[in-house]
Amino acid sequence: MRLAVVGNGKIVQEFLPQAAQVPGLELAAIVGRESARATLEDLRERHGIGAVYTDYAAALAYPGIDAVWIALPNSLHHAHAKQALEAGVHVICEKPFVLAEEQLAELRTLAEERGLILVEAITTVDLPAYRWLQENLGRVGDLRMIQCEYSQYSSRFDAFREGTIAPAFDPAQGGGALMDLGVYTVHFVLGLLGAPSTVQYTPTIERGVDTSGVLTLGYEGALAACVTAKDSGGPARTKIQGTAGALVVEGPPNVVPGVDWYPNGAEPERIELPVPAHRMIEEFRAFVAIVDGVDLAERDRRLDHSQRVLATTLAAARSAGLRLGEG
Repeated sequence: MRLAVVGNGKIVQEFLPQAAQVPGLELAAIVGRESARATLEDLRERHGIGAVYTDYAAALAYPGIDAVWIALPNSLHHAHAKQALEAGVHVICEKPFVLAEEQLAELRTLAEERGLILVEAITTVDLPAYRWLQENLGRVGDLRMIQCEYSQYSSRFDAFREGTIAPAFDPAQGGGALMDLGVYTVHFVLGLLGAPSTVQYTPTIERGVDTSGVLTLGYEGALAACVTAKDSGGPARTKIQGTAGALVVEGPPNVVPGVDWYPNGAEPERIELPVPAHRMIEEFRAFVAIVDGVDLAERDRRLDHSQRVLATTLAAARSAGLRLGEG
């Protein structure tokens, strides 16, 4: 897969050193603004990237590119994905996919009409420990509750409180705790249980944006609570409780570093599972296979899941009166 990286922010700079561990991945280009050219050239040189582009249309026209990885602020995802699909280029887009259900529907139609791959970049679903959970959820017996927590004190929060509003804290650009760390918790829960029957988000609001909050998802006979924060931190943990015991993940839902099994009336057991060297390696290995094989069935399976996540997340925002992507 000959990939053009679109963006040069934190997530890009975190992944590029890991790219060599993904068989079949060629970093064909990196795309960004002219004002960031020095950074783009530095990344190209350090990571063996083929070319630098500051003109997105020119990059899409280059025949040496199979796919783009869109790693831009949330509000830019839809337009950049649409432009790539219209140019006949496969799309991998960072989370959250887009900020409206009709935007995803439009992109999906374009991908289907052109036989292109369109997938959301979300590490959780490709991690070995998470896949084990999907296959072994029945261990807990009748499921009663999932508690999925992911909080970090944001490096941008102090500046936000002083009046400097970065995209991560701007609701007009899809910012806030729910659309950032919260998306991982929603992917985690819905990947196990599917779409919920009820959705309610109770956030802490500051300067018009949710800086933390608790999302409650209702299922028949069970409840899920997703706790997320950018204004405070603490250990990330997920507990899946049922009538036969509990499965516990000590770590973030986008890393899933391992699973502990707490059966009723017996000693806890550590489930030994492979742990990738970096959380993004497995998802990019999956992307290479999907794009190289033009695996439309896998595209559709992932899009179905992403649509459920987007619908749930937007319903949560509406339940709290949040207006995302609106200037």
